[in-house]
Amino acid sequence: MKNGILIIGSSNTDMVIQTDHLPVPGETILGGTFFMAAGGKGANQAVAAARLGGAVTLICKVGNDIFGNQSKALFEQEGIDTSHLLTDTTLPSGIALIMVDKQAENVIAVASGANAALTPNDLQNIDALIDSAAIILMQLEIPLDSVQYIASKAFSKGIPLMLNPAPACTLSNELLQCISIITPNETEAEILTGIKVTDIASAQLSAYKLYEKGIPTIIITLGSNGALVLHNKTFTHVPTIAVKAVDTTAAGDVFNGALAVGLSQGKEVVEAAAFACKAASISVTRLGAQASAPYKHEITD
Repeated sequence: MKNGILIIGSSNTDMVIQTDHLPVPGETILGGTFFMAAGGKGANQAVAAARLGGAVTLICKVGNDIFGNQSKALFEQEGIDTSHLLTDTTLPSGIALIMVDKQAENVIAVASGANAALTPNDLQNIDALIDSAAIILMQLEIPLDSVQYIASKAFSKGIPLMLNPAPACTLSNELLQCISIITPNETEAEILTGIKVTDIASAQLSAYKLYEKGIPTIIITLGSNGALVLHNKTFTHVPTIAVKAVDTTAAGDVFNGALAVGLSQGKEVVEAAAFACKAASISVTRLGAQASAPYKHEITD
């Protein structure tokens, strides 16, 4: 049985300021606490998956700079296969500026840098990686044509591809029909379907609309309300554990990394979603993106 997870996506360095409240345009807030951490959705999901016992290969593109070098070293420390990591000699590594308030709400601005140069040409010779993967996980912080390229190739080979459609944007039916599992949050589900997700009932409507677009499995993440799963034409609400949130920055990434681990190790979809909810719940009790990802021993089934 194949159990490898291939993650193709972004790598950023997060620069984070904790504030009493998020500033409005034109406002300056003094007294915040600053720290720097590794981030980027692809990298976050890779670290989360590796810490939870996944056999992870990460493909991303970084700059030839201190941030890119630090990222690669961190990935290797986490046990992630970086043999296919790419370095751009002209563009800098990606940077994210993040503000987090007392209620753990955040605002984020990203300068994509080398992430925006991860093109289909960079992905021409990875057929062996795709063939050996139990599941492929992607997001939307790299060019959309690269996502489409890998999705089409995975679909033609019968390899399941999971898409975390973040940051939110509209997606073509051609892409959606190549996806095995999609994992939007409430906002992303609304952008994809036009249905505002405010509760379980509206999440069901949104999920079914995505099912009608040709995606067999839909998992809408609902924050503290857990997740709604549509699989085998059956809806299941997966609750989460109650925690005091400190920072929600990478909760979705931890959920996706954990879900990929569960599926790669043979868990059924609902069971894998429950495992992912537990992991995400732990992550929001900690600061940072990759730093917040829990380890396997911290999650009891």
